[in-house]
Amino acid sequence: MSYIVDGRWTGPVVDQHIHLDRSNRYLAAIEEFVRVGGSGIMLVHKPGFGGKLPVDKDGYRQAYSETISMAEEVRKKFGITVGVVLGPHPVAWEHQISDLGMNRATELHLEAVYLALEFIEQRHAHCLGEVGRPHYEVSDETWTQANQNLLEIMGEASKDGVAIQLHVEDSGAQTYSELSQIAGQAGLPLEQTIRHYAPADVSSDFTHGLACTVSVGRESVEALIRTQGNASAPWGMETDFLDDPRRPGAVLGPKTIPKRTDELCSALLAEYNREEVENLILKIHSEWPSKLYGLQF
Repeated sequence: MSYIVDGRWTGPVVDQHIHLDRSNRYLAAIEEFVRVGGSGIMLVHKPGFGGKLPVDKDGYRQAYSETISMAEEVRKKFGITVGVVLGPHPVAWEHQISDLGMNRATELHLEAVYLALEFIEQRHAHCLGEVGRPHYEVSDETWTQANQNLLEIMGEASKDGVAIQLHVEDSGAQTYSELSQIAGQAGLPLEQTIRHYAPADVSSDFTHGLACTVSVGRESVEALIRTQGNASAPWGMETDFLDDPRRPGAVLGPKTIPKRTDELCSALLAEYNREEVENLILKIHSEWPSKLYGLQF
């Protein structure tokens, strides 16, 4: 059986980083994804930046439980594979420093990490994230603490054998280089250290061996074709769909991953034989995510 029919991909298609919100499109967004060929998602905890950030461990437990509940509803309604990504967002930590102080904000941040790891150990969730560091300029003190937080978080993920999705700034290869060094200090395997919202350059020179999920915008396929032959780590696709009507166009829509997968398949077929193309796309949408998250995609 071939998953390539008339030059189009008909096999598994996974969005590795997507948010949902019951008060917004929610199930309608997944219906759109499934209708055009989507078969699996990694549902990521969505922080309540509108003044609803948790201020204690119980608040995080409630927020995480809501994400887990939505994942179960999606599974039941659409029959697709749904993995769950839980963790405290680094921007939430930075925002809370002014209200809680550096020490308490950091303490809460790490408490939320340990709670997420408990949910993962119980198999209610499958990945730690999105954690990392602010993607914008902050004070030297905050930046130093963010990196210290990240070192500790990576160390805990390493001890538990858990993959981690990272929210970080975009400073090109320098960002990857720094993350690689921190992961090395923490003992976290690079192939389990996943940079989310990554550029479409997946070459090892650029990624320094880290896994990544690429934000597959309009120009991404060309860059993926150019660099995928030099990749040394797993990579996948994501939309980072926010399910937030206040930010239309800020991220990609639910139909994007199936659409870009078709484009990638067609472009690859111009350079490689059918078997080679099928093997690569199966790695992107089945083999690699299944290994990273302990699920069957």
